[in-house]
Amino acid sequence: MKIKPAQVADTAVLADMWYKGWYQAHAKIVPRALLNLRTPAEFAARMDAHLGQTHVAWQDDQIVGFFMLDQDEIYQFYVNHPYQGTGIATRLMHAAEQALGDGLKWLACSVGNERAAAFYEKCGWTQAGAIPYEVETGEGPLVVDVWRYEKRLNIA
Repeated sequence: MKIKPAQVADTAVLADMWYKGWYQAHAKIVPRALLNLRTPAEFAARMDAHLGQTHVAWQDDQIVGFFMLDQDEIYQFYVNHPYQGTGIATRLMHAAEQALGDGLKWLACSVGNERAAAFYEKCGWTQAGAIPYEVETGEGPLVVDVWRYEKRLNIA
């Protein structure tokens, strides 16, 4: 697996992966107001806006996952559905942690996303509690409850 900065040519594939992965993980657990706003077009616009923060995982000339960083936060983390359960996620998380560098880092996990929570805990992240979190939408910010996960990284 190789990790590369996202390119404009990757945008459509990444936005589609993000939309499908988000829907798979969140459709049954987020407020209806947020679900209604999460359209493919919204994910395409958000991917355009965050392309510079995005790191893409490639394997066999295929995009298999990505992560976005925002300062000390893993802002987004997704593995393409066919590659879930293959070990790609663990390797991708290691790459994200390396990219974050030293210090206390964090990520948000939607309350109820048990699969993601179990993965983060397996990777050594600790749940610090539920917090209100402002998510971006095409119609402005919306506050939802998330589990905040933290990890002190010492990359050496």
